Amino acid sequence: MDEHPLAPGTFLNEIEGHLLIAATRTEGRAAAARFTARLDWLTDGQRADVERHFEAEYLELSRASWERTAERGRQLRDEYEEMYRGLRQRILAACLLACALLAATGLVVTALA
Repeated sequence: MDEHPLAPGTFLNEIEGHLLIAATRTEGRAAAARFTARLDWLTDGQRADVERHFEAEYLELSRASWERTAERGRQLRDEYEEMYRGLRQRILAACLLACALLAATGLVVTALA
């Protein structure tokens, strides 16, 4: 058995990541083939080398874009969590104030009766 069980969803996230990378590699290969098709003076070896480098660069650019997107997502999550905490505090304060006013009103009505 594995000594470190995975958190729920981790396995699916790993599969999704591998599928995303595989799809990006395929896109990179297709883009590289389109690019080198216009370079008719390249030998087959040069064409393969350019395509390999192009695919690697395409994958690296995609990875950098994913990392920027994930970082921005984390920043937004932090901002929204902070706003949510503030909103919860304001709602709690309003509820406590309403309860205190109701209690005070009840005491006043009882004292007058």
